[in-house]
Amino acid sequence: MLRLRIQYTSCRPALILTDTPDPHCRDCQGEGGHHRDYGDESGEYAGTEWEPCPCWDEARCWVLLPLPRLHRPRFLSRRHDRDPWGPAGYSDEPPF
Repeated sequence: MLRLRIQYTSCRPALILTDTPDPHCRDCQGEGGHHRDYGDESGEYAGTEWEPCPCWDEARCWVLLPLPRLHRPRFLSRRHDRDPWGPAGYSDEPPF
């Protein structure tokens, strides 16, 4: 059974329809998977792996609405060069 939700993705700006984990899953309790810690040869902590649960497919998503990339206008990107208050928001000029 699909449990769909609308989500925003920033890597490729778009609204997507994606699957969500089963909230009643006995294996993952609705989290979608398990974190598993692992160690190196000496037994020291070396990291954590994510093991997805079969109740959920992370890759199942559909693009609903592609969104345009928002670029700052040129006059905003160089605004701090002309700002008398400077980039820190204060001035060393006398107040009169």
